[in-house]
Amino acid sequence: MKLLILTQYYPPETGAAQNRLHELAVRLKDLGVDVSVLTAMPNYPKMKIYYGYRRKCLVKEDIDGITVYRSWIYVRNSKSIFQRLLNYFSFVFTSFFAGCFRTGKSDLILCESPPLFLGISAYLLSRIKRAGLVFNVSDLWPESAEKLGLIKSKTLLGASKRLEEFLYKRSILITGQTKGIVDNISSRFPKKHVYWLPNGADLSYYDPDVTQRSWRKDHGYEDDDFLVFYGGILGHAQGLEVVIRAADRLRNDPGIKFVLMGNGPQEGPLKELSQSLKLDNIQYFNVVSKAEMPAVLASMNVSVIPLKKLDLFKGAIPSKIFESLAMKKPILLGVEGEAKGLFIEEGNCGLAFEPENDEDLAEKVVLLRDDPDECEKLGDTARSYIEMKFNRDKIAADFFEVLSEIKP
Repeated sequence: MKLLILTQYYPPETGAAQNRLHELAVRLKDLGVDVSVLTAMPNYPKMKIYYGYRRKCLVKEDIDGITVYRSWIYVRNSKSIFQRLLNYFSFVFTSFFAGCFRTGKSDLILCESPPLFLGISAYLLSRIKRAGLVFNVSDLWPESAEKLGLIKSKTLLGASKRLEEFLYKRSILITGQTKGIVDNISSRFPKKHVYWLPNGADLSYYDPDVTQRSWRKDHGYEDDDFLVFYGGILGHAQGLEVVIRAADRLRNDPGIKFVLMGNGPQEGPLKELSQSLKLDNIQYFNVVSKAEMPAVLASMNVSVIPLKKLDLFKGAIPSKIFESLAMKKPILLGVEGEAKGLFIEEGNCGLAFEPENDEDLAEKVVLLRDDPDECEKLGDTARSYIEMKFNRDKIAADFFEVLSEIKP
């Protein structure tokens, strides 16, 4: 079976989609699939082409045994919708030609969305290569962009919704990262085969029993500091102001420290808010490589997982949950709906707080800090739950069986 993964985002970039797709590709390769990847020149999240890839139109490289083809992409660090569309459509254009002339035959093409527009290239390539189109949906776009107010143009929204429907109807399989996404698509397209392809954790890589807590000491934290960690994009959807406000409420408790690790469009405003409140119990760090993340997580006490209080996010499962739980770190979850049902009510992997409620978050931080035995118990339960339900090896093996059944 020859599988081409088409995605705008891939390592050496860091992020949920990048890690998920690469981990899946490596495991499918080990199961006998001939996997290759067609992606863009790496630039995320700072919207700047990485050194070594600049001024290049096409690159072919090997990453962990996976052949990766890269094509040029227009990149500008701008919030303009026009500039963002140029970014998306430049890769639609170059990926199509790279797919035609560089990647060879494929039996299946797995397209990652968002960006939804990349589905145009995927569909055209599937027709030319006579390959089955598998469309993976990690976010219900444009619905999410509309509800977040990121896109207000009725023309663009209308065109995007028509494209979404077109691509779903022409896929032989649609996959979604959450049950909410799967249920949403299944209800609108009852005749389509929609499959839950959850995120997960590499349990051998994120192993708390063999990972040192060196990051804590190296960055000036004491052994008895209670570290509350957020790692991921600093974006609009996360509503990270709740973490800043909670830190403000706990400013007189010297043992509690907040660690925010990541970059994104809200990085400046969040730092400005912290400075205006004169907080010295919160520190910001840039994104680190995947190789460094186990040591970072091992040094933390709990992870906070916030999202804005929107109905849209009741079907969301932030990917940062999985690595934290694999490292026996309980979560403070500010997400309602599916994530709360899975990881708090069923898995007992931490505590929930009301989204955007900084008082509730601060209370839950203190609750876990003051009960180290309960904190440790929640961490042990979290690891067991991930082993049982979200092991990347099992997820890939199950998906391989599905692909084998649908292969043209």
